[in-house]
Amino acid sequence: MIRQVPVPIIWDDLHFDEGFRADLIVEDKVIVELKSKEKVIPVDKKQVLTHLRHADKRLGLLINFGEELIKNGISRIVNGLEE
Repeated sequence: MIRQVPVPIIWDDLHFDEGFRADLIVEDKVIVELKSKEKVIPVDKKQVLTHLRHADKRLGLLINFGEELIKNGISRIVNGLEE
């Protein structure tokens, strides 16, 4: 598991060494985004999906520690899965 990983992004002919920082990347396969807010909004899930697309990963987890029960604060996001 690696924390605060800089993820490069290539867009058109532009190359950014640090497009964004992933909170956690597990086994070079799963991006984990950590939040601590009262309620997760749709843009939070879209942010994780965007990170997955840019990092060429398939699976992401959005974990919100602001929920009363942690099990209610875990969302699984899959890149390439039809909505």
